[in-house]
Formats: sequence, C-alpha cells, structure tokens
Amino acid sequence: MAETTVLHNPACSTSRHALEAAAEAGVEVEVVPYLKQPLDRAALLDLLAKLEDEPAALVRKDSFFKDQGLDAADYTTPDQVADLLVQYPRLMERPVLVRGDVAIIGRPKSRADAFLAQS
Repeated sequence: MAETTVLHNPACSTSRHALEAAAEAGVEVEVVPYLKQPLDRAALLDLLAKLEDEPAALVRKDSFFKDQGLDAADYTTPDQVADLLVQYPRLMERPVLVRGDVAIIGRPKSRADAFLAQS
C-alpha cells in the first residue's frame, strides 16, 4: 500500500506534475481522482484536519466559484469548506498530497517536490 496519496485532477498540469515528480522520486502513490470519486464530508473534514494550510486555501476561487455567486469570506472554517466541496468537488484546489497525518496543497509545484523528497 502506498504511503502517499495524491488527490488528482488529470486536467490540471500541476496535478500531473505531482504524479510525475512522485514517479521520478520513486515514491509509490495512491491516486484518487476526486472528481470521479468525490470525498464525502467526513473525508473532507479529516483531510482539512491534516492540512498544513488554512482551510480556505483548499477552495479554488476561480471563475466557476464567482459564477456560483460565492463569497470567499463565507468559506474559512473546516465545516464551511467541507460543505462547499461536497456540493462542488471541482472547487477543491489540486493537487493535494497526503502522507500520514500531514496534507499539503502541491501548489506551487515546488511544494509537491519538497513533500515527495521527504518520503
């Protein structure tokens, strides 16, 4: 079983980079295509508890976010972020790398590289 999990969106170049970096580093990863296999609320809260970043960092504030009429100020706590990402999984920032009790957002790419180098 892989020690590192990558929550992956194949359409995202930064997410693809994380998988390439893992392969180059010889790190076996479990790939979770979170758009096809969305995390439920409990899994999101668990992820947020491990996340080194603030909960709000897990939310993409892109054009889709704006098109939904959402306000970033409304999504700052783990509960608010989990509820939002259950409803709109595509708003999850990617990639997310998880190992043990630590999770990071692999953006910029150098964060993923550094995290994988610690494996």
